[in-house]
Amino acid sequence: MTLAVMLQGTASDVGKSVLVAGLCRIFHQDGLRTAPFKSQNMALNSGITPDGKEMGRAQIFQAEAAGIAPDVRMNPILLKPTSDRQAQVVLMGQVATSMDAVSYHQYKPRLREQILAVYQSLAGEYEALVLEGAGSPAEINLRDRDIVNMGMAEMAQCPVILVADIDRGGVFAAIYGTLALLQPQERARVKGVIINKFRGDVALLRSGIEQIEALTGVPVLGVMPWLDVDLEDEDGVALQAGKYHRTDRRDIDIAVVHLPHIANFTDFNALAAQPDVRVRYVRDPQALGDADLV
Repeated sequence: MTLAVMLQGTASDVGKSVLVAGLCRIFHQDGLRTAPFKSQNMALNSGITPDGKEMGRAQIFQAEAAGIAPDVRMNPILLKPTSDRQAQVVLMGQVATSMDAVSYHQYKPRLREQILAVYQSLAGEYEALVLEGAGSPAEINLRDRDIVNMGMAEMAQCPVILVADIDRGGVFAAIYGTLALLQPQERARVKGVIINKFRGDVALLRSGIEQIEALTGVPVLGVMPWLDVDLEDEDGVALQAGKYHRTDRRDIDIAVVHLPHIANFTDFNALAAQPDVRVRYVRDPQALGDADLV
């Protein structure tokens, strides 16, 4: 029987992808044939498999951690936003159509059988599967048609570990609120919590951990330190957060026009990695300044 575990988050960008990769690596080192799986990914920055198909970069990275080649079955649905309300839908590595958010939400139940078939095909080949959710399982307005968080955990009949990001603040409220909004059968799947991105002395957390465990009845399995991991980001969250905002002077100044739905901006990372190059993302034409290259 295939071992399966799923990591879900209290929000987007809490560090699920890195932790999934870590578990894939551990299981691989333990001698288990392991694969990652994320039923649906929304990403502007996608990757290409050896056979020319498109999938989320996180699952490519996770496959590498598991010591295997990336396979579109690890990410059967990829959504690439083209506007605030529209997205390109990539199914099994190939562009299928474009839909607005309402149409896609109505269409999702028709994808369940395909997702389950893909998941079962992986389960038939691997001894361990590490699943990743998307955003938060507490999006109660999306619960009835969910195919990526608790809906996927139900299809896979697997336990869930909840990941919470302490770096952004409010970690205990995020844990408590997420668990409170889950239905009883969903909450029963949550076997533990990981507090991620912690900086400082973990002793300062002990009283909070004891209280949240008492309030929720769910154990905190561990506290992960902040890791300065240089991974390619999948979407524009990192740009909005200023991760790629460079202010120091360099010999060569490159300005990249920050379009609203810029895709594959990580292609510029190779330039930004050069010690004499500064790469800036600009929204205002006045901010172009005297850039050497636009």
